[in-house]
Amino acid sequence: MDYFLLISASVISLAGALFHGLVGQQKYMGAVYKSNLEPLTKSLSFVVWHIFTIFLFVSAIALLCVAYNPSLKLIVYPIIGVNMLGCLMFVILGLLGHKILLKMPGAYLMGSTAILALLGI
Repeated sequence: MDYFLLISASVISLAGALFHGLVGQQKYMGAVYKSNLEPLTKSLSFVVWHIFTIFLFVSAIALLCVAYNPSLKLIVYPIIGVNMLGCLMFVILGLLGHKILLKMPGAYLMGSTAILALLGI
């Protein structure tokens, strides 16, 4: 196992969680709250936004734990899978008409986390 690759994946995921949870929250949810969407839609948007933030944070902590305790390496496989699938989702949807998704950092963040974690184990 490569300690530095797992730490790098963890740092990317943690940076993503912080940026997504703080800066993204203000920018995205500010626009949602100013919109004329239904209150339920606004609330669900808020929940979904932060579920992804929580996912990034939990991924960062799990990768850090495995870097320091390699016997827990099975934890990394679901993290790799979800990050790969998330990256694919961004790319496929971006190619199928939602081009703005290709300009957002989601695919790059999730793709680099998955690759570094895979190389790290």
